Amino acid sequence: MTLDALAPAYPWVKALHLISVIAWMAGMLYLPRLFVNHYRAPAGSPQAEMLQGMERRLLRAIMNPAMILVWLLGITLVLTPGVVDWRAGWWHTKLLSVVAMTGVHHHLSASRKALAQEDRRHSERYWRAMNEVPTLLMIVIVIMVIVKPF
Repeated sequence: MTLDALAPAYPWVKALHLISVIAWMAGMLYLPRLFVNHYRAPAGSPQAEMLQGMERRLLRAIMNPAMILVWLLGITLVLTPGVVDWRAGWWHTKLLSVVAMTGVHHHLSASRKALAQEDRRHSERYWRAMNEVPTLLMIVIVIMVIVKPF
């Protein structure tokens, strides 16, 4: 199902979608690095308090709004005539990757709350590895959208 009325707005919706993706990805790549630094800071120290504030602001002011816009604008693009060939497999892989990215976002959000309570569930090494997950998902998403390999 598509909505013909969306076609004239396509370039603007696409541009805003891409801007939102860039903002979301910036946060997705930065927050795990903040967690690495937070794990190095002694619990309750001024440094830990400062990092906690940075983590909260990054998530609430940048990542959450950007993720919401990515989804809303992405759905708008999908509903625009001619944007998606529903028989093509690439868009299913892209959608699955965006759902996985959203899952990582929620994991980061829950982990921020736990870390704010000094619940250090994961190691510094874990967060170094987690920092790579959004990058890998981004690579898959970009290849699916640009190359459309299948």
